[in-house]
Amino acid sequence: MHIQSLRPAPFGANITVFLQLKGGSGPAALPGIVRWVKGDEMGVQFGLLGARETYALTEMLCEA
Repeated sequence: MHIQSLRPAPFGANITVFLQLKGGSGPAALPGIVRWVKGDEMGVQFGLLGARETYALTEMLCEA
């Protein structure tokens, strides 16, 4: 996932991305690792996600 941030995490950092996913009762905490950083942007590869989180995240990203 491409994320723009005022203070991106460093390359290789383990981070948690909080997103409101469709059908969720609150923000989902999604574990990930920073795979690239360029200026105020970073690319995050998500770690192990449950089936519901994977489906909701895929639906959200395909709508954009």
